[in-house]
Order: sequence, then structure tokens, then C-alpha cells
Amino acid sequence: MKAAIKEFPAFRINGFVVLGVLSAIALVGGWYIWHSVNNLQAILARGLKITDLLGEEGAAQAIAWLLATLLVIVIPSLSGFFSVEPNQAVVLVLFGKYMGTVREAGFWWTNPFASKRKLSLRVRNFNSKIIKVNDAEGSPIEIAAVVVWQVVDSAKSQFAVDDYQEFVAIQSETAIRALAIRYPYDTSNAPDGKETPSLRGIPDEIAQALQRELQARLQVTGVEVLEARLSHLAYAPEIAQMMLRRQQAKALIEARRQIVEGAVGIVNEALNRLSHEQTLELDDERKASMINNLLVVLTSEQTAQPVINTGTLYS
Repeated sequence: MKAAIKEFPAFRINGFVVLGVLSAIALVGGWYIWHSVNNLQAILARGLKITDLLGEEGAAQAIAWLLATLLVIVIPSLSGFFSVEPNQAVVLVLFGKYMGTVREAGFWWTNPFASKRKLSLRVRNFNSKIIKVNDAEGSPIEIAAVVVWQVVDSAKSQFAVDDYQEFVAIQSETAIRALAIRYPYDTSNAPDGKETPSLRGIPDEIAQALQRELQARLQVTGVEVLEARLSHLAYAPEIAQMMLRRQQAKALIEARRQIVEGAVGIVNEALNRLSHEQTLELDDERKASMINNLLVVLTSEQTAQPVINTGTLYS
């Protein structure tokens, strides 16, 4: 497999220096042509031959050579000038061959026959559209992400793919889909009692996984993924209401479990203190009645109404 083209610095010269040299050549050549034309006019006015002043080659031929030289050197050289803005790169290509990249901001000159392709090195955002996909449990969900990226290798961006910006957009959506099908939307208890990772439960880990997935896919284009994070995550509309009720039921069960566990702990602590301090001797029936009363008070959703017992427990 042929190795990918990597970026390297291109040959360039300070544009102001070259501009000064070309200006000097143009001024000297223009002055020489103007001076030669004046001499020719003077010679012709006196009825003399041109060869009397410039020799056998002739003044007209000398002027023609000078004009041709100026046209060949000065005018084509003007197309070699280009400018580079901060956080911008210019890729140079000469007759189909990559000649290097100029990243330094400023006014430069290079081979006038080289084509110059500018591209931005600024940090950019890609905000994906909302994608509908099935998660790891088969539930349809809607997901979207924001990807922060930057070109770090201009040669790969220009020559590895046809359009690197479109490539970033397509591969970002593909990576989001691939990530969504590997995780469930919400946490669920595994058979061993452990909670499985989910899109909603571990957002930081999901962001890092998405960034790694994208970087692997975009490496060929010379793009670095600086950050990738989910911007939208929800159940699909057709199951949203059902899943909302499921979440509410799950939350209610968890709340009830926590209340019961707390109430049992309080009752157990009360019985242990009574037994330890020997404040009151309770038989099994009285213990059962006390436990029942305490659990009713502690787990009831409404405030318990006290009842005064004026008799004995057995009457």
C-alpha cells in the first residue's frame, strides 16, 4: 500500500524582497528602453543609420530582446506572490506534484507556475443532526453530538480524500451510530447485580469513547478531534411516554426500597437499645406489635394518627 503524503515546509521567499528585485529590473529595463527609443528617434531625425550607434545587431533588435526578457521574467513572476493569514495554510502543487505547505503568516513568493490551495487551520465545530438509531437493547433513541476538530496535516486533508469537510461530517455521524448501538440508553442491573454502562449514566466516558472513535476514523484526513460530546439524547417519540412511565416506576421502586431499608434499620436499632439498656422487657407478641406499629409509621405516605391504648396489649 502506498504511503500517505505527509506535510512538509515548502520553498518560499519573502515577497517584499522579490517585489523589490522585480521592481528594480522593471525600472532599469524601462529606462533602457526609453533611452534607446530616444536615441533611435535622434538617429532617424539626422538621417543616420541605426548601426552607426548600436553596431551590426541593430537597435530595434536590442530593444526587442529587452522587451522579451521583461515579459518572460517580470510578468510571470507576479503570479508567484501570495499571502498567508494567521491560522491558515497554503498547499503548493507544481505540475501535479506536492511541493510543500506554507504555514507562516505573511507575504511570500514561490515558483510562479505552482498552484496554491488555501485551507483553514482554525478550530471548527460540527453539530450533527439528530439521528434515530437503536441502542444496545434495541430501543429506538434520538442522538446527536458536537465535534470540535482542527486540521493538523494539510497534505492529508487535500490529497487523502476528495472533500475533507464532507468526510468529517459523514464519519462523525457514522461514529455516533456505532457508539449508540454499543450502549443502552439507561442503566440496567445485570444478573450479577452490577449496573451496566449506559449513554445516560456515564456521559464523560461516552464522550471520550466518541472522541477515540472519531480520531481513528479521521486520522487519514490529517484532522485532530479536540472534543466530542453528546448534545442530544432522548427516546424516540413512539416510545417516549412508555419509557417515561418505566423510569417513574423504577424511581418509585428505588425510593420505596430505600424507605423500607431505613425503617427496618430504625426498628432494629430501637429493639437493640431496649434490650441492651433493659428499659423494657418485651415478649415475642409485643415485639411483633411494636415492629408493626413502627413500620407503619415510618413507611406510611401519610402522617400516622396516634391512638392511646388505655388497656393492656392482651385485653
